[in-house]
Amino acid sequence: MAPEIPAVELAPGVSLPTIGFGTWQITGRSAYESTRAALDAGYRHIDTATMYGNEEEIGRALRDSGLDRSEVFITTKLPPSHAGRERQTLEASLKALGVDFVDLWLIHWPPARGKSLPTWIALLEQRDAGRIRTAGVSNYDTALVDELVRETGETPVVNQVAWSPAEHDPKFLADMRDRRVVVEGYSSLKNTPLDDPRLVAIASSHGVTVPQVVLRWQLHHDIVIIPKSTRPERMRENLSVLGFSLSDDEIETVNSV
Repeated sequence: MAPEIPAVELAPGVSLPTIGFGTWQITGRSAYESTRAALDAGYRHIDTATMYGNEEEIGRALRDSGLDRSEVFITTKLPPSHAGRERQTLEASLKALGVDFVDLWLIHWPPARGKSLPTWIALLEQRDAGRIRTAGVSNYDTALVDELVRETGETPVVNQVAWSPAEHDPKFLADMRDRRVVVEGYSSLKNTPLDDPRLVAIASSHGVTVPQVVLRWQLHHDIVIIPKSTRPERMRENLSVLGFSLSDDEIETVNSV
């Protein structure tokens, strides 16, 4: 039986599961099969992007899963090169995914100078039109987030950034928390020395793997995780990080890796 995944509220009636399934670099038949396997394993949060080129396969997997649309949280992202073509890009995503709306739409990277604010306003217009439920950003620093809030009074609900022990930035986390922006972390395993003796020792003491330790560490910092895998056993392993907790000392150790 799949574990109950905690969720964080982004807006009234919109809850983001804190463990999602990442789909970067998974395309074609593999994207379909992996997404189906993830949904079967219990994932209810799927992260994709226009740039990933897999929205159509993900949409087909969602339809074939038998799950109701309301049961699955879908995130997709606007490429910065599409600034000025926000509505057309979103309509293409909705058509590919086979859905009437997405739960979260992110600006994938800050667009070229001067385009971030108008792009953000365009996302908010799509939200108000009902095509997206919430709007956020990805790879934004605190100053860029503050610009959007200052000019529109609207705070991105999520900021998705690269995150790993080596990139642990307490000041950035505190800034986002102060602004009530949920942080999602990607590439946490790719950028971590998984053979680090400190991580190996922590994993051994809990009877888990080093990747599980790193993912659990992110959750302890209230960072949403979106690990990707094409292997069903690894998908289940990533979900099972809810089955153990790290001590304060262990969290500090991972912080310093």
